[in-house]
Amino acid sequence: MTFDQIRTFLWVARLGGFRKAAERLHLSQPAVSTRISNLENELRVSLFERGPGDLVLTKEGTLLLSYAEQMLFVEEEIKQRVANPSEAEGLFRIGASETIAQAWLPEFLKAFSEHYPRVNVDLTVDISLNLRAALLERRLDLAILMGPVSEFTVENVALPAFGLHWYRSASNPQTDLSQIPVISYSNQTRPYRELISELSRRVGPKARVFSSASLSASLKIIAAGVAVGPYPRALANDFLETGQIVEFDPGFTPQPLAFTASYLSEPRSFVVETSAGIARDVAAAWDASHPN
Repeated sequence: MTFDQIRTFLWVARLGGFRKAAERLHLSQPAVSTRISNLENELRVSLFERGPGDLVLTKEGTLLLSYAEQMLFVEEEIKQRVANPSEAEGLFRIGASETIAQAWLPEFLKAFSEHYPRVNVDLTVDISLNLRAALLERRLDLAILMGPVSEFTVENVALPAFGLHWYRSASNPQTDLSQIPVISYSNQTRPYRELISELSRRVGPKARVFSSASLSASLKIIAAGVAVGPYPRALANDFLETGQIVEFDPGFTPQPLAFTASYLSEPRSFVVETSAGIARDVAAAWDASHPN
């Protein structure tokens, strides 16, 4: 019985299938199957009930899972307390919303790479709804998203919020929200839903709302005079400094955007926990040096 077999068993059990475990461990599916088969042969028990759907643990498999989790916890403790972080290897899968990507994500990746110079990074930029799903399905190690994620299996590290401010084109003075469209985040996000609710109450059926998952495209649309909209000031700075857009006050301000660095608490990973702390520190430093 080897540690690789135990680790493979744990991921097959947690993900419910050989294919998913193979993707997580960066192995071929036959290699995963062989490890599990060899482990079962050595222990002389069946660890999974094979069927048409997800694999189900047998009584013996359930017992082994508790030991496997303890073994991986000890491995992580050794890596954290004894090993040199700069020697850590592997693949780190991070997801970030575009607000973060447009703000301090480059500084985070630089700090992470300095701490773990031998760890490869797979980066996904998407809306928070999709990032949340990917995290819960274990397709991401860390998700920096509009949070928190309200699942008991998820740890949420609070990050500085982004205040929202209204912008219009410098060349189009129209700010009557019943006359000019409002552009906002993707229609699958909390800011969009909150804005729709507020506009319905204040403006009524005359309000028109555009949605876009691209912040840079949205600000260009505002600069072109097509629409107005509320966005973080730090992300609008380039357009403000070049005189393409200006701030205005329509009489209300949407709630700030709250973000978290979220990750699954089990199985424990000090690389992931450390990365969430790096995200918190980088975000705080960035927030202190940018107007909000």
